[in-house]
Amino acid sequence: MANNTHNTTGNASINNGTLYPFKFEPILKPVIWGGSDICRFKKIEPLREGIGESWEISGVPGNISHISNGHLAGTSLDELLSRCGEELVGKKVYQKFGNTFPLLIKFIDARDDLSIQVHPDDALAKERHGSFGKTEMWYVINAAPGAFLYSGFQESITPEEYPETVKNNTFTDKLKKYDVKAGDVFYLPAGRVHAIGAGCFIAEIQQTSDITYRIYDYNRKDAAGNSRELHTELAKDAIDFKVYDSYKTNYDNNINHPVKLVTSPYFTTQLLEIDSPMKRDYTTLDSFVIYICMAGHCTVKDDKGNSEIIRQGESMLIPADTQSVTIIPDEFSELLETYVE
Repeated sequence: MANNTHNTTGNASINNGTLYPFKFEPILKPVIWGGSDICRFKKIEPLREGIGESWEISGVPGNISHISNGHLAGTSLDELLSRCGEELVGKKVYQKFGNTFPLLIKFIDARDDLSIQVHPDDALAKERHGSFGKTEMWYVINAAPGAFLYSGFQESITPEEYPETVKNNTFTDKLKKYDVKAGDVFYLPAGRVHAIGAGCFIAEIQQTSDITYRIYDYNRKDAAGNSRELHTELAKDAIDFKVYDSYKTNYDNNINHPVKLVTSPYFTTQLLEIDSPMKRDYTTLDSFVIYICMAGHCTVKDDKGNSEIIRQGESMLIPADTQSVTIIPDEFSELLETYVE
């Protein structure tokens, strides 16, 4: 990564070269549709039912992650970013996003079909909400028999026809439905209609935004008998109504070699499946890097002499002033590697 010698804020307690690979306390989200897969996957005890999401690395206001390892344990991500700036996230990233961490990392465990949704792009989100838009990707960690998800349209529909399909309960007939299995990847640019079905356990990488337009919710009622609020008209301007050939990302596994899954203006994600040490050279990368451990456990050593272990279900933030990292698996391991190009 770019070697930034300038400390943006000049804070004396954190100098260039003292940053290390960071892990964070998970932010667990109890919801009515959640299960127990997240706690099992992350080996959290006692086992908790009804956890729908774990926010692994978050800069979303009200849901800020806190460091769990090393001498900065307890420090919040926003405090770390405000003190270290480009040394943490990279010069270009800091110039664009300032003290907002640009990505949100989640695990999602759906025990029920989630609502059909769409997210606005940057322009619409800025105009309406003063926020960034929400482009995201899904990596399926596990799927129960018969599990599915929706991504995009399978047949053409016009913006004028769309509200009526929501009213008469035929909207889902227009969507592309995918039966899913572990390892499936879906890229969801802002504007793509999507939904997670029951039995899906996924990792989600997304822009830092919590703006969601709910299009359809299967006419379900809450405990008081009320229907959930829909954003039919708001969503109309956000939806990409174009029909594409496929919405699923195809890739070939390649043990001990990075496999690119997603390249976008917001994040690039690669799959690292390793059974022997792998060196990652970040000398020319002007960005932080995030590892999400899907399986196994590894020792991560950086060029500054720091060493941290990452286990299944954990995420790790590698600061932008790191030049190289060596990942040493203790067993066959699988990581997602994400950064901003």
